[in-house]
Amino acid sequence: MHERSQTPLDDLTVIDCASLYAGPLAAMILGDFGAEVIKVEHPTAGDPLREFGDYPEELSYLWVNRNKKSTPLDLHTADGQAVLKDLAADADVLIENFRPETLERWGLGWDTLSELNPGLVMVRTTGFGQTGPYRDRPGFGTLVESMSGYAYSTGQPDGPPTLPPVAMADSVCAFHSVYATMMALYWRDLEGGTGQYIDSSILESMFGILGDHVIEHDVKGTDHRRSGNRSRRTAPRNVYRTKDDRWVAISGSAPSIADRILRLIGGEELATDPRFATMEARLSHVEELDAIVQEWMVDRTRDEIIETFEEHEAAIGPVYNMEDIFSDPHFSDREAIRPVETDELGEVTMRGVFPTLSATPGRIDHPGPSLGEHTLEVLTEKTSLTPAEIQTLAAEDVTVIGGDGR
Repeated sequence: MHERSQTPLDDLTVIDCASLYAGPLAAMILGDFGAEVIKVEHPTAGDPLREFGDYPEELSYLWVNRNKKSTPLDLHTADGQAVLKDLAADADVLIENFRPETLERWGLGWDTLSELNPGLVMVRTTGFGQTGPYRDRPGFGTLVESMSGYAYSTGQPDGPPTLPPVAMADSVCAFHSVYATMMALYWRDLEGGTGQYIDSSILESMFGILGDHVIEHDVKGTDHRRSGNRSRRTAPRNVYRTKDDRWVAISGSAPSIADRILRLIGGEELATDPRFATMEARLSHVEELDAIVQEWMVDRTRDEIIETFEEHEAAIGPVYNMEDIFSDPHFSDREAIRPVETDELGEVTMRGVFPTLSATPGRIDHPGPSLGEHTLEVLTEKTSLTPAEIQTLAAEDVTVIGGDGR
């Protein structure tokens, strides 16, 4: 395990006032690389992520809020607002995901906090942004995955628009928020700049990954039709069932790879067949090509297929479930999954820290904390409050002191 001095963001203090995924995940990434992250959540219920999922344990909370210090505050109250101002006065970054103008109503808006701390970088994460006709709409990943154009282009050709089974939009937005934060800090610290706020819209982050769908529609006036696992630009490209009822995926996007796949499956005859000799021809005869590939696949097990493809340097990937991932040595060798000790569940495995930095890699110090676990520690170190005053705030439900009182 790496020493904290080896992480790149050691001197960074982040206040995470967000809930659920997009904002907290951005704060988690900063915490993975050494930032001190103070998790401000409601003193009664905490982050709704604590009750997210069909299991009683706080599994989502454990990984999304790892490396953070839980310091609950009721921001509806004057005392809670005063404490947050005190914390923000010396922080580098504050991440929030309330609806636009909510913090302003509480006297905690950008104008107020930036006056207290001109160097503050404030990440404002919302579904639709701080401006525009939809700014006041509640924004969840599912909604923007639909409105971004992603769901429309995903799914089988004769099926409905398809939503991802994971928090994709929130995750994409979190990554955007992190790199925007680092750009803002670079400008502040190395270019003589000031603090600033970042308007991080989940909708725009998700829309951005559609890439050439945008320019294609403008130039050609077309929409990206649902094509299942096929591609409108590459063939063969699909998933195929194997003899042992598993699945593999192949992509012949490079001419050399497509040629190797065809020769492997059907020899010289298939590779030189006019129907499949060029990408344009293969796309025009994709049904026939997929049928030939599938017929070859169904006579062989997944392991046999992968071994054959690797021998011929033809690109292929098994379709993994989580059991496959847990047993694959590549994932464990690169620490893409890591065991982390928890108080209630013992050792649990969660996604690792990535990307990997050669000199200053990130780390996981601890899983998501219990509600209020770090209240005394944070408020005595970061504010002028005494332990007795913190206890009074806890008695008035402005905060909560939990865990072992650390």
